[in-house]
Amino acid sequence: MTLRTTAALALAAGLMLAGAAQAAPAVKLYTMDCGKLSLEDADMFADDGAYKGRKTDMVVPCYLVRHPKGDLIWDTGVPASRDKLLAQLKQLGLEPKDIEYLSVSHSHFDHIGNAGLFAASTWIVDPDEKAYAFRPQQRADEAQFKAYAALEGARTVAVEGEGPHDVFGDGTVQVIPAPGHTPGHTVLLVKLPKAGPVILTGDLWHIAESRAAKRVPRFNVDRAKTLASYEKIEALAAQTKARVVREHVPDDFAAMPAFPQALE
Repeated sequence: MTLRTTAALALAAGLMLAGAAQAAPAVKLYTMDCGKLSLEDADMFADDGAYKGRKTDMVVPCYLVRHPKGDLIWDTGVPASRDKLLAQLKQLGLEPKDIEYLSVSHSHFDHIGNAGLFAASTWIVDPDEKAYAFRPQQRADEAQFKAYAALEGARTVAVEGEGPHDVFGDGTVQVIPAPGHTPGHTVLLVKLPKAGPVILTGDLWHIAESRAAKRVPRFNVDRAKTLASYEKIEALAAQTKARVVREHVPDDFAAMPAFPQALE
């Protein structure tokens, strides 16, 4: 083998490695503890009465997606977890001002509860959900509204139509409309280089068996859209062979790497 041939092979190998790195950037997904919920009666989570009288414990996670082009916070937990969220970010050497993007699955208090910390970030949001978050009824609840009121003046990027919003432009992190629970509810698809695709489902399903049973919470704003979103996200999961994370389900939370470890 000549020196020229060896050099050519080395260059080709380098280009192949560079191409692989470009195709699969070093995306990481961190799961953070941002609260817990305990209910004596979970009846509201199924309009067929399946959970009437059932005591239910739920986890409230926050997620951090680290991408070579920036960081995204997805869901921000209950307001009471503010200090815990800040402490977890600090373990990674981060402060809220370091986070480029914020997005929440929807504007219920356990998902948007600390979003005001990230008012300097760019908020990726469905316009219907933004309007829902700032409607008069929400403004009247001062205790909860003040936790995210600062977002009203934040830079925003709109999630338009039914298709995904590609956060970093390479398909690895996508905010996907899945309305019904709220008008602009979304889920997050993260494509990791080793673990593969993961779908963070927000409040599509609160209780483990709700997914298979296709149960709809009593307080969802649109039952038909909820069922359509179930079909849409199930089809996405099947197509991408994604790991589906039901965000409030303790077993799904426990199956993720314990912070500060990341799913890669």
